[in-house]
Amino acid sequence: MRIHAFHRLYQYRQSISTKPFNARGCKVQRCPFCQVSEQHCLCELQPDIDSNVACMLIVSENEVFKPSNTGRLIADTVKETYVYQWNRTEPSQEMLDLLSNDDYQPVIVFPADYVDQPERLLDGLHTEHLHRTDGNSKKWLLIFIDGSWREARKIFRRSEFLQSLPVLSIEPECLSEYIMRRSENEQHLSTAEVATLVLKQAGENKASECLQLWFEAF
Repeated sequence: MRIHAFHRLYQYRQSISTKPFNARGCKVQRCPFCQVSEQHCLCELQPDIDSNVACMLIVSENEVFKPSNTGRLIADTVKETYVYQWNRTEPSQEMLDLLSNDDYQPVIVFPADYVDQPERLLDGLHTEHLHRTDGNSKKWLLIFIDGSWREARKIFRRSEFLQSLPVLSIEPECLSEYIMRRSENEQHLSTAEVATLVLKQAGENKASECLQLWFEAF
């Protein structure tokens, strides 16, 4: 099994936590990596594929501890996935450096209704967005806010470092299949469900299909 950035953030948060995180399902003995009950651990089935995109998860305060979190499934599938704890006043310098790295074209995935500047909205993930002046190509850096819908809105609105980035809006064609945690609106897909759609738009069909199957197994 591959240890990735989500696992490392989880381990770090555990090391500095002063009290247990008590939420639904907290009494179940879980694998510390896949967060499924130990008798049904999925770690040996973790995907092992290559992809030509990078992903970034910006995680809300307690999301990393929730067994129902689906953002970790993205890190399981897309090997180049970066994971950062959200901090409005002291964002990670490593994250800021990555967002300004000319090797990547960052795009944040979020509903268009919450974007005040229409010019930020992309109508798709087109290759012309990846051109560099030196003739080389950038790599998509797909940014997902990982948290409850209320937390995601807060992070999107209050993060200055996100305000200049282009936005890709996903309109689901069907209701969310995620029955473990319902949002206020069933049209709001889980983080992993959104990622499957975005990966497909980016031409990463294998990664999209693999993530969808991994999500269904979870």
